[in-house]
Amino acid sequence: MPLLDKVRPRIAGITSMLQQSLEGLLIEGLQTSNVDMVRHCLRTYATIDKTRDAEALVGQVLVKPYMDQVILEEAVKSSPNGLQVMYSRLLDFVPHHCRLLREVTGGAISSDRADTVPGYDFLVNSVWPEIIKGIEERLPYLFNPGNPDLFYERYIVSMEFVRRFERQCSSQASVKRLRVHPLYTSFHNKWNLPVYFQLRYKEIAGSLENAIGDGLMAAPGKKCHPSSAKVHITSTLLLPCTLTLCVHVLWSCLVKCWSDKVYLSPLAHRFWKLTLQLYSRYAKFLDEVRYSSRFSASSTSSRTSLEEGGSESGSPTSLSTKQLVYIAADIQKLQEQIPVLSEMVRQRLEAISFTNFALVENALADSKACLSSSIPTLNTRMTQHLTERSCRFLKSASEVPRLYRRTNKELPVRASAYMDNALRPLHQLLTDSTGLVTTSTAQEWLRVALSDCTQRYYETISEVLSSVRRMEESLKRLKQARKGTSATTTTGANGGPTDDSKIRLQLALDVEYLGEQIQKMGLQPSDITMFSALMELVKEARELAEQNQ
Repeated sequence: MPLLDKVRPRIAGITSMLQQSLEGLLIEGLQTSNVDMVRHCLRTYATIDKTRDAEALVGQVLVKPYMDQVILEEAVKSSPNGLQVMYSRLLDFVPHHCRLLREVTGGAISSDRADTVPGYDFLVNSVWPEIIKGIEERLPYLFNPGNPDLFYERYIVSMEFVRRFERQCSSQASVKRLRVHPLYTSFHNKWNLPVYFQLRYKEIAGSLENAIGDGLMAAPGKKCHPSSAKVHITSTLLLPCTLTLCVHVLWSCLVKCWSDKVYLSPLAHRFWKLTLQLYSRYAKFLDEVRYSSRFSASSTSSRTSLEEGGSESGSPTSLSTKQLVYIAADIQKLQEQIPVLSEMVRQRLEAISFTNFALVENALADSKACLSSSIPTLNTRMTQHLTERSCRFLKSASEVPRLYRRTNKELPVRASAYMDNALRPLHQLLTDSTGLVTTSTAQEWLRVALSDCTQRYYETISEVLSSVRRMEESLKRLKQARKGTSATTTTGANGGPTDDSKIRLQLALDVEYLGEQIQKMGLQPSDITMFSALMELVKEARELAEQNQ
């Protein structure tokens, strides 16, 4: 309306004059702690719809001078806990300087609700903006993630300050207003958490890659974790009785993901993913170990990384029995520790109200299954390794005839030396595996290896006895052809046991000794494939030897 257009400038002028007058009265009321004056001013501001202007005025006149004195870089850097001291002083501002405003606007417990002025939130709209502006302008270095340890400390202290500030808000509605405030979002976004995680990722994954490069080196000192269900999560929680450096570092990496000095709750999903990647990387390492043994302290061949996902094997050499035992023991230890890791993760996720723990358990079960998938091949490699080392000496049974023919040796009374050499790797396995893997695991290795060895040994003994029989028959025919001629090749000088009898008796002693040693290893001869057939073979040979004595 034309009349409205005419009076609008006058209304604006009157409002401006009134607002200037109110500003002076509000400042005076705050300075003199005049409750009635402050209440009257705030009601008038609300009447002319200028509540935000009143909050801005309080921020400029009352809050900003205090923040200028407290938010100082020199003060923060003056002591190790300088940042914490600064935040404590900032929090002190509300109870010491905002008491009157909170009482008038209903933000204090002692407020008379019937006489309060609604529509104001000085903590959210006056105090918070000045605090954040001061921090962002004067302490920008706080948000630098270049040093992850410092960044972590600053972030934790700052988020604790935010939580304590929220607790000073008068109501849940006030907290909600604070959390949607642009400067609240700005403050949280200043903390570059993705960059912090990338630095931690390189640190954690890199240490595992270096350990994998060192292969199967022995780990340094051994520590035990607390046995209680609630595990205090620190980066010093080490896998008990770790055997190889690789697993020692792997467990340290897994714990570090959730430790007090590294883990941040907004990055829970990223640290969880890294946890599964670490397990997967170790499983890949086990695959490399299974098919090639380039792992030594000086190994420089290419390796798979968490980032690359490819692999390249160096020149293969043989893993020792002890190394194979260590790998098996490490897998066993890691699987036993999965519940401990699960409890760590559960504690962290419960703190952020995560409830789908079945998802976590299933993922860790998959990681455990991934580790278990290496066990059959590892067992096969172990038994093949033992079989090859033992059979190398068991082949010496074929040399027994040469030791007795035309040598006039005494009748054998003990097993051949080759038998001790053949059994030494198996006894060494028992020594190396004691306290590292379960007894059942070690005995299963022995059972399979002995069964393979017995199979091959049976073939060797059978061939030797067949050769002895053919030689014996040939000599008999020769003797018959030379009727009356002395056969010194088959009898002793005094008509004692024949060479063939000595050979048969020696083979029988060897096999019987093998049976005794099998029992000393904690197995029964009946557990070993072909051993009963082997015993029958030499039993028959012994009977023939005794007949010819």
